[in-house]
Amino acid sequence: MIPAPAPFAVTLVCSLTYSFEIIFGLAGTILMLATLTLFYSAKTLVVYSVLPQILVGTIGLARSPRTVRIGFLSGMLAFASLGGAIGLFLFYRVPASVFHYLLATLITLAGLHLVMGPRRLRLRPAGGRILDTLAGTSQALFGISGPIAMTRLLATFGDKTIVRNYALAFFLALNILRATGYLLTHTITPQIGRLMLYSGPFVATALWFSNHLHFRVNETLFRRGAAWIILASGLSMLLH
Repeated sequence: MIPAPAPFAVTLVCSLTYSFEIIFGLAGTILMLATLTLFYSAKTLVVYSVLPQILVGTIGLARSPRTVRIGFLSGMLAFASLGGAIGLFLFYRVPASVFHYLLATLITLAGLHLVMGPRRLRLRPAGGRILDTLAGTSQALFGISGPIAMTRLLATFGDKTIVRNYALAFFLALNILRATGYLLTHTITPQIGRLMLYSGPFVATALWFSNHLHFRVNETLFRRGAAWIILASGLSMLLH
């Protein structure tokens, strides 16, 4: 592994990648991992990512109109929790590669429809709950839920800020649980802790000022950008 760069480089990369996430609602960690895995192990970066993920959700929601209904969010989280339990069950009984390719195919097809479809994808309530459950299952098996959750939200709501805010709230709840688990199991090493302490204030400042760019992105650009991210995520999973 290449020697780790100065914390300044990590701070700069995360300020840029998570600014992208606060605008579009997903992909900050994917972009960060693609950039920094040359220097740090994926495990170190995944653990570190809980800090900018929580900052994105907290700042994005605090500096946005109040659009998140607790009842709807609770339903998403409940079915995601059910999916997480299913994922843990499958983890020990079904080859992960089988579920990986099935999930990748589903995400790719959804991305293709979102990118090429002439109209907004729409879901019945049952379809939304299926995707909520799949998001939880995928999170338990692979640590990935963003493309599925965003597909579900794009198909449910017509306003970009409502879509983004539900995504941020959904991921914020999951990441608070993840951070709690890390603290209870002493997963945050001294190296990761130092990175968090150094980068946290700078990343938070970048996100504070980047958040307003979300409101400057028009509805069409937001949906196209999110759709292409979902499609790219599915293709990437198919190729790996």
